[in-house]
Amino acid sequence: MIVLRDEKRIARLARLAQIFSFLGLGILVAGLLFIFLSENPNVFLFQLVALVGGFVFSQIGLHFAHRYLRRPRMDQVLDKAAGKYARRDGRLYHYLLPAPHVLLLPTGVAVLTAKFQTGRITANGDTWQQTGLGMRRFFGREGLGNPTREAEEQAAKMVAYIKEHAPAAADAPVFPIIVFTAPNIASLEVKESHIPAVHAAKLSGALRQRSINLKPLPQEQYNALRAAFDAPAARLIEETVETSEE
Repeated sequence: MIVLRDEKRIARLARLAQIFSFLGLGILVAGLLFIFLSENPNVFLFQLVALVGGFVFSQIGLHFAHRYLRRPRMDQVLDKAAGKYARRDGRLYHYLLPAPHVLLLPTGVAVLTAKFQTGRITANGDTWQQTGLGMRRFFGREGLGNPTREAEEQAAKMVAYIKEHAPAAADAPVFPIIVFTAPNIASLEVKESHIPAVHAAKLSGALRQRSINLKPLPQEQYNALRAAFDAPAARLIEETVETSEE
């Protein structure tokens, strides 16, 4: 399987995660010290502003940190998980297309919506819940949100991208799969969901089941998809070729 990822974007956003996290912490500490060092009658107003500002910066840093700093990163987990199924004929794109993680297969396009959350995760239709975290849910956590809606939005973006950049393959199958990448997830129970949701360890099975009834794409369609997906990664492909020739 060929993996193409925007390493520069990952490094840039990882750095932003550190900056926003330190800024958030600094603002919170400054607001706390201001109470003891200032005699300004509006001290509590300033403290409130610092609290809100510090929280906002911390949440932004947390958002980026979960995606670009934590090890292994979600894209790295997907490399291993998807490679078990698409070892020879897959092309996996990270942070290069409208959806963060896209797997091009001979039978279609899999849009992988990666989630890092842990605990006991349940879904009934499009309704999701995350439990079993205890007090941890208040510290350094980002909410689960609605993975179904997120997966639908990412798939829709890819459909629009294909129609614009690869019209010859406009009717190629595009199917989303929700993938939980944390190694220590307690449980995952999904009922009556029209979008499959699996742990990364079972992604190969989900890909096989989703693709089993699909016919290989006509060569013209596959080539059009590959060209459209490779275009944003042209620099990466050139560097890979140059490295292999040295």
